[in-house]
Amino acid sequence: MDAPDGAELCFPQLFNASCKKPTRNHSEALLFYFLILISALTTALNLLLIIAISHFRQLHTTTNLILLSLGVSDFLVGLVVMPGDLMQTGTCWFSGDLICALYYFLLFIIISASAACMVLISVDRYIAICYPLHYTSKFTLYTVRIAVCLCWIYAVLVNLVLFNDNLRHPGKYNSCQGECVVNISGELELAFGFILPVSVIIVLHLRVFVVAVSQARAMRSHITIVKMKRSQTVAPKRSELKAATTLGIVVAVFLMCYCPYYCVFLIGGKILIGSDTEILMAFLLYLNSCLNPLIYVFCYPWFRKAIRLIVTFRVMVPGSRDARIL
Repeated sequence: MDAPDGAELCFPQLFNASCKKPTRNHSEALLFYFLILISALTTALNLLLIIAISHFRQLHTTTNLILLSLGVSDFLVGLVVMPGDLMQTGTCWFSGDLICALYYFLLFIIISASAACMVLISVDRYIAICYPLHYTSKFTLYTVRIAVCLCWIYAVLVNLVLFNDNLRHPGKYNSCQGECVVNISGELELAFGFILPVSVIIVLHLRVFVVAVSQARAMRSHITIVKMKRSQTVAPKRSELKAATTLGIVVAVFLMCYCPYYCVFLIGGKILIGSDTEILMAFLLYLNSCLNPLIYVFCYPWFRKAIRLIVTFRVMVPGSRDARIL
């Protein structure tokens, strides 16, 4: 059965309550297939990162463990979040109101965990650059594992608060059957999902930048041999400075991808998740998950070498876990 204007209904048997089936024009269809490509690329690149860090023992460092957690969240964005949003924009929602609420609950946990991992990356670089002599004692593998778990716990708890009403009353904000819309507090999401982590990230990276610049000047200065020796004992290693630069690029890209989405919250305070505008801004946010491993490809030789070993199946060779990657 069709609606009075000729549009097909999601649930023809619920004539007065059903939503109309979404339709796509040619340009929207091209965009849809492009986003499918981005989703597949995001999933593949982050899977390679996860395999590389997990397989090669030489990559089992504290910084790489944080990158592994970030890679897991980015992998889930490509595998779960992007396809879910693409399915929702092009078709009716047939999975029920509870699944709709749970889907967005999972989506926001993944995004929040990604932001929390960015904060952890900033803390890691802050200690490595500003307190190099204490880095190995403060940032052990055990400490980082605990910190990564806390990041994910934080993401779950924050979103339990944000989605409490939607989980208790699924479908409350749907205007018709076949729609998947949830409503969350823009102020809380803005505070805990953006302002708090971004503030910490910016403050720590400004401090890292100041210290890195001062140390670089000290290393170039040849006033006295004593001062030169002293600067070498307290200055961070060249590899640490290079890692700080690379991860600084990752954080900068993160901010560029996240800021437009959260500007929507700044405008209205509350937002209907699932609207066309929100979905467009969200995909810019999701794009960050695809750009992160691309940055590693260009900046980390070990990642390029690991990719070659993985795609040629040389990781299946006995003893490959101990291969020299760095």
